[in-house]
Amino acid sequence: MHDALVFAGGDAIPRAVGDHLDHDRLVIAADSGLDHAHALGFHADLLVGDLDSVDADLLRAARENGTKIEHHPVEKDATDLELALEAARSRGATRVTVVGGTGGRLDHLLANALLLAAPRFGDLELDALLPPARVTVVRNERTLSGRVGALCTLLPAGGPADGVTTTGLRYPLRDEHLAAGTTRGVSNVFVDVTATVAVRAGVLLAIQPDALEA
Repeated sequence: MHDALVFAGGDAIPRAVGDHLDHDRLVIAADSGLDHAHALGFHADLLVGDLDSVDADLLRAARENGTKIEHHPVEKDATDLELALEAARSRGATRVTVVGGTGGRLDHLLANALLLAAPRFGDLELDALLPPARVTVVRNERTLSGRVGALCTLLPAGGPADGVTTTGLRYPLRDEHLAAGTTRGVSNVFVDVTATVAVRAGVLLAIQPDALEA
């Protein structure tokens, strides 16, 4: 299995987001992410977490319909999303798209964003759909799609990013150094429907803040 969808908890996911998702993937729900998977018409192959926020009726139906369940204690050292990413990798996924994970708590949102850039997930190609934003984790090189005039922000995560080079953006970077905490990469703009972002060392979060707007 090379692709996986991981549904996280948080705010409800607009139905239009389902148009961006492939049903022919391993589907993992992180706790109440099961609610979002169900709302978008996805059957969860695996449910992971402490199950403290998942809808009880959906949990019962998932058990009856063959969803495998990894039940973890409430007092644990990792979030449900982190456990779900680990589960995806252990099942052979190399490309993972996280769906949801916003809403309610700023600490959860920041933790989820930094989790995507964590070194231990460096072997995964990771993206996240956090409506209305799309986040792409850039290690080495990634190609982004967007409409001309749309915003794209590049943020170093976990330290500086060196050798940053872009194409297809209004303010090009050419073998640049982006220090941790810099705002230099904020509010770049697509000048083509595709853009490339490459980094020689470090990790970038490429954030398209309005990519999923209806």
